[in-house]
Amino acid sequence: MLLNNQTALVTGGSRGIGRGIVQAFVDNGANVAFTYNSNSEAAHSLVDELKGDLNRIIKCYKSNAADFNQAQELISQVLNDFDGLDVLVNNAGITKDNLLLRMNQEEFDSVIGVNLKSVFNTTKAALRTFLKQRRGSIINISSIIGVTGNAGQANYAASKAGIIGFTKSMAQELGSRNIRCNVVAPGFIETDMTKELSQQAKKSLTDQIALKRTGQPSDIANASVFLASNLSAYITGQVLLVDGGMRG
Repeated sequence: MLLNNQTALVTGGSRGIGRGIVQAFVDNGANVAFTYNSNSEAAHSLVDELKGDLNRIIKCYKSNAADFNQAQELISQVLNDFDGLDVLVNNAGITKDNLLLRMNQEEFDSVIGVNLKSVFNTTKAALRTFLKQRRGSIINISSIIGVTGNAGQANYAASKAGIIGFTKSMAQELGSRNIRCNVVAPGFIETDMTKELSQQAKKSLTDQIALKRTGQPSDIANASVFLASNLSAYITGQVLLVDGGMRG
């Protein structure tokens, strides 16, 4: 119960990595709010699945992370429903892969908006609360692609690299107020996004991984629990690569 009596908000929490983080936080004693953008059925199903007999608050909110005003409204709702906030996990993300020669403006702008601007939006909205209580943990989900780059993913790589720079800057700005900001950078994780890859493509990727296997959402979730808890009380401004030893 590393997060007992803590309140956490996870953006993009209805599926994939976000769902895994929500599950792990609940398992470790946290009250959890999470957002979804379109799949209401999956979000409410997760709430029902997790509530069970637990004496905790678990709620989902429809919110577009790329919209500044919606982020402000979201934080207000969470503070009203949960009477506080201790941990923020910025996980919302999309991909629109294309070679730069063929990439259009919408494909670039939308990925930057959802993946990077959302981190600014939600962090900005939550900041007043964290500063007032002089504590908080912000965990931003980037990607190994933000470190290494990848052909056909200039928009995605730029957004995820931007998250790393933003986080390191926030760590320096907020450290004196006991607010920690860290990055988790997943490698090749089995999610809905990766299920569409061919077996040949998956093998090519796993051949580059020291552990010779793909990761699971639970691997990212466990790292997030660590960074949210007091076990990491002296860690800020760091990028935790959870990639099985993937070669860049």
